[in-house]
Amino acid sequence: MQDQTTKYIFITGGVLSSLGKGITAASIGTLLKASGFRVGVLKLDPYINVDPGTMSPLEHGEVFVTKDGAETDLDLGHYERFLDTSLTKANNFTTGQIYKSVIEKERKGEYLGKTIQVVPHIVNEIKDRIKLAGEGKEILIVELGGTTGDIEGLPFLETFRQMKHELGRSNVMNIHVTLLPYIKVAGELKTKPTQHSVQELRRIGIAPHMIILRAEQPVPQDLKRKIAYSCDVDERSVIEAIDAATIYQVPISFLRQDVLTPISEQLQLGELTPKMDEWNSLVNRIIAPSGEVTIAFVGKYLDLKESYKSLTEALIHAGAHLDSRVKIRWVDSEKIEEEGSEKFLSGVDGILVAGGFGQRGVEGKIEAIRYAREREIPFLGICLGMQLSLIEYARNVLGYEDANSMEFDENTRHPLVYLIDEFIDASGTRQVRTTTSPLGGTMRLGEYRCDVKPGSKLAEAYGSETIFERHRHRYEANPAYREELEKAGMIVSGESEGLIEAVEVADHPWFLGVQFHPEFTSRLQHPNPAILAFIRAASESRE
Repeated sequence: MQDQTTKYIFITGGVLSSLGKGITAASIGTLLKASGFRVGVLKLDPYINVDPGTMSPLEHGEVFVTKDGAETDLDLGHYERFLDTSLTKANNFTTGQIYKSVIEKERKGEYLGKTIQVVPHIVNEIKDRIKLAGEGKEILIVELGGTTGDIEGLPFLETFRQMKHELGRSNVMNIHVTLLPYIKVAGELKTKPTQHSVQELRRIGIAPHMIILRAEQPVPQDLKRKIAYSCDVDERSVIEAIDAATIYQVPISFLRQDVLTPISEQLQLGELTPKMDEWNSLVNRIIAPSGEVTIAFVGKYLDLKESYKSLTEALIHAGAHLDSRVKIRWVDSEKIEEEGSEKFLSGVDGILVAGGFGQRGVEGKIEAIRYAREREIPFLGICLGMQLSLIEYARNVLGYEDANSMEFDENTRHPLVYLIDEFIDASGTRQVRTTTSPLGGTMRLGEYRCDVKPGSKLAEAYGSETIFERHRHRYEANPAYREELEKAGMIVSGESEGLIEAVEVADHPWFLGVQFHPEFTSRLQHPNPAILAFIRAASESRE
């Protein structure tokens, strides 16, 4: 497919960040995909970091991992969950990657001694990557992070402006998402920030074809008309995005406002009739389910729920398929260390110990695992959660009181979890890592094959003896203890190239620890099997 046959929708944001541009992009993509188009999505991040992999979750929310091992923005998770697809490193890039690439080319002499400038060199590099992401797609939705007017975003906006001329007007559409703040004292919604934001965009040379208004309450028609006239867009191209009971309602809300007609006219797509019946029924089960189940979510980044975005969404997907509301009881593992498990975990139907890095709160997580194991409460441990379930078992069943992970105690006499020196990465090449390797790029990242033990809970969940799941971790379970653990009743139910990927406890109703991150492959229409089985077990234990 030639790139000129790909049509592009550029989504920008104004007034402030975190308006939900990612949900907007994912929702429009969902409707276009349901209308029968091959849709791609691309997230552009204007910050200078090479990727979000070494950024704190408090700084940037969750790091999402693609199947080819790229550490990306959490919006890629939304795209995958909404569009029921798997993306790659080509679907997200940062200013840091662009400059790095241009500088490397300049060092190799590829620009033949020319002066390197933002226009054309940086802009052309951005353009090439956008076109690469659009290959094989009929429509590519491109979301630009940050806010219009940010100094870092200017080269990207210049790229959008140039692409309109290169590709022709009927192949490019600009959608601008802005905030319509409600001023309580005055009792009204204010349009001025939106007007200023659109003026700034037009000053750069981009006129939006559609404006999406983020508001806390419905936007009256006369206000929409005012915005349409002052921002020079059609009245029916002013769409409201008001706070919804669930993000999965947004595509339906857009459809109700006939969002596809102006898109179709601008891009000359013909008449669109998206098939949204299955989506509708799942959303209804999220909003008004017939049952409920309470899961204790034991973690340490609880002040920022965004750092567990994929996991909380995966619980919603599983609940929708089981027609059950998953109520999350957030439990700070440090509080368990101070006050014990009983106070925080009594009465829950399931216990989930999530991943995380660093020593803080680890002992509390181990206590939560012990509580789940001894009280026979359905348990799911993910990544660090699995590693700690090995340590808990070694301490309390095998009697190795000082069992630990080398991540927390390099000199432990019983390293149940250790740093593996060599491993084969997602692309099949041998990686070597040591305690002094730089943090970026020494993890087992991306999708790996896992061989499943027949008859295990894992096999029952997936209905398969071979599964593929994504990883993001540095330390591994130590196989030296495998025989002892298995003799004492712990089953190794998943392996990858000799590495331990999943463990279960034989005499427990439902206890599973997995080294991979099942949440990264969960979608609204296809929930992850391990998480679905966990919620099902929790529902059954409730009954």
